[in-house]
Amino acid sequence: MADRRLTPARPDVAAAHLRGQVEALRFEPGERRRVAVGHAPLRRAPQPDAMLETEALFGEDVTVYDELDGWAWVQLALDGYVGYMPSAALTAETASAPTHRVAALRTLLFPSPSFKVPPMDALSTGARLTVVHEEGRFATLDSGAFAIARHLAPLDAFEDDPAAVAERFVGAPYIWGGRTSLGLDCSGLVQTALAACGVAAPRDADMQERDLGRPIDLAEARRGDLLFWKGHVAMLIDEGTLVHANAFHMATVREPLHEAIPRIAPTDGPVTSVRRPVG
Repeated sequence: MADRRLTPARPDVAAAHLRGQVEALRFEPGERRRVAVGHAPLRRAPQPDAMLETEALFGEDVTVYDELDGWAWVQLALDGYVGYMPSAALTAETASAPTHRVAALRTLLFPSPSFKVPPMDALSTGARLTVVHEEGRFATLDSGAFAIARHLAPLDAFEDDPAAVAERFVGAPYIWGGRTSLGLDCSGLVQTALAACGVAAPRDADMQERDLGRPIDLAEARRGDLLFWKGHVAMLIDEGTLVHANAFHMATVREPLHEAIPRIAPTDGPVTSVRRPVG
């Protein structure tokens, strides 16, 4: 059966490219939109208290296949995840492609080139922006808003240490489905850290274990390698220390490997694999 997380198909509507593969009352080509808020929730159902599947960040693209009562049924361009997002969080896709990403843990958008005015929004690591001009400490965006230039990096300027990116989130709250410094989950942390280094990763831990890099022995593991359990993933800082977002601490933490493995075993079982996603 098709993975519902990645398949834009419902009994009443499906993506046009799935015609002949799935049954639906109608097939839609979809409309490209862009996230216009700091981060937008992608929920399992079109209601505000439905489970948070993941989040889309400012400047990321989505394809909208259906809209009703303020909710858009979308597929994310980043990782193909499908779900429901508030229509108000989206704007029409513009002709201007993003040029930069947020490289700081978090940054602010301002309505004018002054840090003394109230900010308009806050953006997390990985948010995408279109910069049209830089002068002094501010970058002017195509929307007319202003961002702190030193908090940005060109889209093709990648970091080389995903563990260092992950460590910036230490102390951030644990939120199932989260992808920002306000809260994130284990696979969201890994996806974000790898993306900053130019490595595209699936959204969920089981997908990451299946698709990322190559398997290695735990004895060979080094900084940046990933440890997987059934339903959990962590990144090595060194041979004896993990960084991971987890529901035990309800935060992103550094944790000794010799403590984490026996602590996790009663709930998620033994380590199922160790994988090297880069290098």
